[in-house]
Amino acid sequence: MRVATQLSVFLENRPGVLAEVAADLARHGISIRALTVANLVDHSVVRLVVSEPQKALHLLGDRGVLVVTSSVLALAMPDKAGALASLAKRLGGAGINIDYAYGSAPIGGRAVVYVKPSDLRKARATLAPRRRGPRRR
Repeated sequence: MRVATQLSVFLENRPGVLAEVAADLARHGISIRALTVANLVDHSVVRLVVSEPQKALHLLGDRGVLVVTSSVLALAMPDKAGALASLAKRLGGAGINIDYAYGSAPIGGRAVVYVKPSDLRKARATLAPRRRGPRRR
């Protein structure tokens, strides 16, 4: 588990705009690691996790694109049935809502899920590996 910087990019909702942004990031050596698009009436909100968030933020801002940053949890999960259910149950049991989530499950690998919890600090504590103390005899 790690905390990742997410960029929420507000784009005009018309053909080719996302292609322009993705090409611009690529020209500057910035890789897109995760992406989700929320299509609204006249604009789209593109949430991105990229290899160099500060560089991307400045690049997009210099081009007049509205970008908002936030912290999300990047969670490596096994690519198996029930993994998301287990994660959601742990967070729900601690009273933490999942505001939104997105991710992928590479073939033969581990899924990476990006989660925006209602309480980042509490979610990190809830999902941290449990430490085992010394055994008592």
